[in-house]
Amino acid sequence: MRRLGQRLNQYLVVFVVAVSLNFMLPRLMPGNPLALLAGVDVGLMTPEQRAEVIEQVGLNAPLFDQFVDYWKAVLTGDLGFSFRSGRPISEMIGERLPWTLLITGASLLLSAVIGIVVGSFSAWKRGKKSDLTLLTGMISLQSLPSFWLGMLLISVFAVQLGWLPSFGAVTPASDLTGWANVRDIAEHAVLPIVTLTVLSIPGVYMTMRYSMLEVLGDDFIRTARAKGASETRVLFGHVARNAIAPVVTFLAIRFAFAFGGSVIIETVFSYPGLGRLVFESVSGRDYPVMQAAFLVFTVAVLLANLLADLLYPLLDPRMREA
Repeated sequence: MRRLGQRLNQYLVVFVVAVSLNFMLPRLMPGNPLALLAGVDVGLMTPEQRAEVIEQVGLNAPLFDQFVDYWKAVLTGDLGFSFRSGRPISEMIGERLPWTLLITGASLLLSAVIGIVVGSFSAWKRGKKSDLTLLTGMISLQSLPSFWLGMLLISVFAVQLGWLPSFGAVTPASDLTGWANVRDIAEHAVLPIVTLTVLSIPGVYMTMRYSMLEVLGDDFIRTARAKGASETRVLFGHVARNAIAPVVTFLAIRFAFAFGGSVIIETVFSYPGLGRLVFESVSGRDYPVMQAAFLVFTVAVLLANLLADLLYPLLDPRMREA
């Protein structure tokens, strides 16, 4: 509990610093902060319009008061309004976030299972032809550009074969309900999930393979074999179990940064997730939405790392003893 309390204090400090930077960066950048915070072309505005927008976004208040108001808004979930659509940003993020969680969560689960199993097999067969073939294939997959892979899948499975839809999260103007609606959502999510999964597997594979190679040389592995344990039990009951902790760290970081990495994938597939919202806000110079999205990315990183810290003692008995 003491270690957990220390970690929570560290994450609290990081959160405070990240939120403070999120507040200060637009105000420290060269030029008029009105153009950044309000997303407007200042040169085309009359003095009356400038004064009205400045008052609306609170830039006429002292900097300390702006900082306090910003923290109050963050803690209450009030992220302001979009200058492009006029809608509350928290409402926009609430609509988009579930779609991003759907494809990132599913792809992370699939890549974790495939990467751990294949990485374990590759490490077990280290130096052999199967290991070298898998290693070469994973390095090749890791070098694929995400947008190119997404466009290739669209070309093959959506355009040529016509098996799956190529864009969106649901069929436009459809009144589907029940299982028909679930199937429609699943069909639209297949290609984005496959793209993210293929791009994530090499990292899980590499982490698991090298972690297992380190564990294979430990004394307790030789002891387990000397006691007559089967190779399957040695592989999954001893080696893989003790090599899984670095993979958990990688998966936690991958999940957190998948929010940012999904910008490209969601743009390629016109998928209405948080990444697509960031792209739209950048294109429309809707800086308040960008600022709020980056805040969500920061929180996701912190929560993912906290989850990894909580899982470590469950996976490694040595950490429980420590």
